[in-house]
Amino acid sequence: MSSAEHAPAMTDLDAIADLVTIQPGATVSRTVLTAEGVRVVLFGFDAGEQLTEHTAAMPVVLQVLEGHLRITADGRTVDLRPGGLIHFGTRLPHAVDAVEPSKLALLMLDDR
Repeated sequence: MSSAEHAPAMTDLDAIADLVTIQPGATVSRTVLTAEGVRVVLFGFDAGEQLTEHTAAMPVVLQVLEGHLRITADGRTVDLRPGGLIHFGTRLPHAVDAVEPSKLALLMLDDR
């Protein structure tokens, strides 16, 4: 196999909610995986913290790991709790508000 070719790879993470902490009065983030087609960023939000409206340069998937987040996009507001997920297309404006202390997994999907 030449250096330009790569063998398929498997990467696993266990208990990802434990890889980010919730800090008082803050929003924190940590990239925990960068692999073929995806980057996974974990966020910890204290209650009342938010990400104001913004866009992503690629499709994304949001999944709450702990807590309760209110997601606003595409003319709707969705209460996202553990077990639910949301997909946004490229450059869709969206905002995230923490109703209570929460942890979020953001999967950034990139097929380049």
